Order: sequence, then C-alpha cells, then structure tokens
Amino acid sequence: MARRAQPAGGRRFAFTPTVTVYLALAALLVVGSVLVAVDGGVLLDQGGILNILTRSTVLGLVAVGQTMVIVTGSLDLSVAYLIGLCSLVAAETMAGQGSMVFPGVALALAVAAAVGLVNGLVITVLKANAFIATLGVALILRGWLEHNYTGPAGSVPRSFQHLGYDRIGPVPVAALLMLLIAAGAWWYMRRTRPGYHMYAVGGDIEVARLSGVRTSRTIVTAHVLCALMAGLAGVFLASRLGSGAPYVGTDAGYDLESIAAVVLGGAALAGGRGGVVGTLGGVLILATLDTIFDDLAVDPFFKDVVRGVVLIVAVALYARRKLTSGRAS
Repeated sequence: MARRAQPAGGRRFAFTPTVTVYLALAALLVVGSVLVAVDGGVLLDQGGILNILTRSTVLGLVAVGQTMVIVTGSLDLSVAYLIGLCSLVAAETMAGQGSMVFPGVALALAVAAAVGLVNGLVITVLKANAFIATLGVALILRGWLEHNYTGPAGSVPRSFQHLGYDRIGPVPVAALLMLLIAAGAWWYMRRTRPGYHMYAVGGDIEVARLSGVRTSRTIVTAHVLCALMAGLAGVFLASRLGSGAPYVGTDAGYDLESIAAVVLGGAALAGGRGGVVGTLGGVLILATLDTIFDDLAVDPFFKDVVRGVVLIVAVALYARRKLTSGRAS
C-alpha cells in the first residue's frame, strides 16, 4: 500500500539532535531537582542557577570554538593548555594595574590566535592529522608551562575581577557575554559565506575544493577562532582566580569536556553537521550534571562514569537515528 503523502502545511515535528538535547536537559533538570530535594536541598534556587551558569561560561566558550573546528572535520586538543597559557599571559601583563587590562587581554588573545594559526597550518600545510597535530601542539605548550611555572603567577586588578563575579540577579555577567559571543558564532556559521564553507569542508573536503572553496583557509580560520575562544576562557578564569594558573584548563579537562559538549549537541566528529545552539545544550547538560553531583556529594569516579555513559548513549542514539533516516530515504 502506498504511503499517504503528508500535506504541505502539516509537517510533522522533527526530533532533531538540537531538540533532543534540550528535551534531555529538561528531563535532567526535573530528575535532578527531585534527587536533590530528596537529599534535603534545592537544585534550582539562586545558588544552584548561579553554579550552573558559572560552570557553563568557560566550557561554553571553549565548546563554541570546538564546534567550529569539528564542523570542518577537525578538532583541537590543545585548548586546555592554551587556556592556562592565556590566563598567565593576561595576569602577568596586567601585573595588578588597571591601566594594563586592555594590553593584557589583547596580548592573551594574540597568543591564542598565534597558537590557532600554528594548529591550522600544521594540518593544512604539513597535512598532519588534526588529532596528532593539535596533540603535538598541546604537548609543546605543556612542556613550556612545566618548565617556566610551578604555580599561579601574575595578578589582575580588582576592577577586572568584576568580570568574573558580577551578576544581574542570578545570571553572571560573564555568562551573558558568553551567550553574546555564541550568538555571534551562530550568525557567522549560519549566515555568512565563510560559515557555509565550514559545513562544506566538513561534509566533503574534495567536493568543497572542486566547488571553489578555499579549504585550507577555512580550516585555518576555524582553528584560529577556536583558539580565540580558548583565549577568552583563559582571560575569564584569570579574572575569577585573580592570577594566572598554568593548569587551570587541564585540571578541568576542558579539551575533552568541550568535545563531549559538541557531540552531545548533535555534531558529527566526521564533520559537516552540528551547530552552536546544540552545543550550548550539551554544555548545560554537563554543567547541570556536575552541579547535581556536587549537591549530592557524589564520588568523583562515579561522576566520570555517568558522564561517559551519557556521552555513549547520546552518540549511539544519534547514529541510530541517522541510520534509520538513511534507510527510510
């Protein structure tokens, strides 16, 4: 029997990866609220919301940048060490002086852009695999940090610490700035020619090249933008800590956490699929999980187990949906 065609005006609601991740976030908030309430606490009070949003700020910045490189079919494993490096560059340049805030931020972002440029050139010019290339750069940064630092260094002026602590109601100002940057990244990827090129390169780099896309430039640009996001995360953490810290990025695992957030948001590690909106949903899921675990005083080992299970289930569901839709077509 022939399947009845759907009327043009009656399109069925599609459970896209982006929709799915936000439905999962809503379910997590409900379940988490119940579990925390049973334990005698409140998850979504002002303190809980502040905790979730604060955790989301740094991870959100890094994950937005990671989205750009993953969409192009690449990835960046150097972001965690780059965060620590940029926090140190900013704090040491500022040296506690309010007049040095702008030079400190500018120099930190310049260093980040340079590292991103190196990542992109190693991948495009030397034809190195993105995993190996960015891991190699990460090890170089790690060696430099270990050789030159044994602990926190530099200091930021008290006025700059407002970035890390000021809020509007329960919403941190830094979280609002992160959302503004994420909106800019969404516009760039979805509404500009270079953004379209990122999806084209990630979908099929050879087809994109034959279509006139400058594939090397697109990949390098994605890595520079990703590094700039990590640089901004380092600057923000310097404002929170009051100084630079060499391992502030690696201790929190922002390299793998950011990739996990992007994948939870529905991006394909092979490239060509994903977006900032879905990534932010993945960021909020990870931040909410951490907040729930802290409220329940869950063992750190169990935290990692749950995060791993969530990531595996999400990838399996997305892969199954893609396979099913491919058979249906």
